[in-house]
Amino acid sequence: MKHSLACCVCILALFGCKQGEAWKPGLPLPKEQVKAGVLYLTDPFHENVGWSYSHKAGIGEMKNRLGLEDEQILHESNVDEMDPGAVENAIRKLIANGANIIIATSFGYMDVCEKLAEEFPNHIFANANGNKYNKVNFTNYFGRFYQARYLAGILAGMKTQSGKIGFVAAMGKDSSEVTCGVNAFALGVEKANPRAKVYVRVTHSWFDPMGETGAARALIAAGCDIITQHCDTPWPQIEAERAGVWSIGDNSDMAAEAPRAVLSSMVWNWGIYYTALVQSVMDGSFETTPWYGSLGDGIVDLLPLSDNFVWDEKIPRALLEERQRIASGANDVFDGILITNEGAGIGKANGSLSDEEIRNGMDWYYRNIVEF
Repeated sequence: MKHSLACCVCILALFGCKQGEAWKPGLPLPKEQVKAGVLYLTDPFHENVGWSYSHKAGIGEMKNRLGLEDEQILHESNVDEMDPGAVENAIRKLIANGANIIIATSFGYMDVCEKLAEEFPNHIFANANGNKYNKVNFTNYFGRFYQARYLAGILAGMKTQSGKIGFVAAMGKDSSEVTCGVNAFALGVEKANPRAKVYVRVTHSWFDPMGETGAARALIAAGCDIITQHCDTPWPQIEAERAGVWSIGDNSDMAAEAPRAVLSSMVWNWGIYYTALVQSVMDGSFETTPWYGSLGDGIVDLLPLSDNFVWDEKIPRALLEERQRIASGANDVFDGILITNEGAGIGKANGSLSDEEIRNGMDWYYRNIVEF
């Protein structure tokens, strides 16, 4: 009995050691005591593009900029956001291995983060694209990626020859995250080419190589000469190259996967946020107020036009002008009264849609969108 009790004490002691130094609100955490644990939807160590890869790249940038060691970053890949048990197990594993900052890179991790943040008040939880937070140790973060999609729409509208542009969407119009990007893209297309249409094909999955390939093929067969997407694999880009049409990548630079098709890519620069987050933990200034970045601070962007193509000088000039208008606040993208593809009017003549309406209330498609 004494032997068993001694073993239990040793195990608990070891477990406690693994949990690392405790963070306390309002106090700095020395750099050498920082340990960040990151959850990914897929495996960014076997991918060169996409959502999870963009987060891994941002974590790597943060580590380098702040001078952290490799062992101060822990990773959990292929964590299914639709399985709360798997999410909880992954977070508990990270904490048991010493993580005191939990970075959950998808919306679906939010509820488990909320629960565990209460259980572990001396650990920080940050959830990408969530809408929940508390006043102590749980925050969320995202960016106005629709601003970059608007620029991509201008590019597509100026480049298309058929007047038909295909959009492979992970989710239907009841998903505000996807729909606000589709609508912003369509607004950009209309500004550049009022006669062009955006054809949307939904896969109902964030990660579906076969579904995304099939959607791209259907759009190309319908006459679309530019393919873009809000989904995680490069297969729509690859299919565009195979068919001899153009494309615009998503989440990260997709030019290497389809160099003869990709005109540019809408990208996330997560290192900007992750560096600021961990720095705030180290200097004691961490706050749970949600962070919502923009084109102006660089968290989202449209990459420079590919050197593989000859460009009419009007296109880069138009993109630069609109980029400057967005960064200055002169263009909020969703300005004025917006007409849906069902004929309804959304918004106000002299106003802009609020962040809340854009992020959580957009369940309609703009007037030049064809549901295909």
